[in-house]
Amino acid sequence: MIHGHVTAWALALILFIVALFLHKSGKAKGFKIVQMILRVLYLVIIATGVGLLFSVDRIDVWYILKAVAGLWVIGLFEMILTRVTDKRRTSTFWIQFVVAWLLVLYLGFEKLPMSIFNM
Repeated sequence: MIHGHVTAWALALILFIVALFLHKSGKAKGFKIVQMILRVLYLVIIATGVGLLFSVDRIDVWYILKAVAGLWVIGLFEMILTRVTDKRRTSTFWIQFVVAWLLVLYLGFEKLPMSIFNM
């Protein structure tokens, strides 16, 4: 299940970047399609994340922090795309995105014992 979770995150990040480029190039229909696919991927990410969380023997604060940071990243994906569509400033959301993404990566790949590098 961990590989499905990481794959869903990687696809979401790629599609997020694709959506930004589609919007920048003025392809509204393509942007909307990619945004809808992204929303389905959010559900996959959350479902696999919950599955991983409940497959752990003992849930400690690090897992909860990772879950919250992961939801934060998903929220930032959506907020950035929405604000880009409305032509509003996104600089504070990008700063939050970098912080949250680095926190998720650190917790997922380094700190938590279930990381793919520890398997």
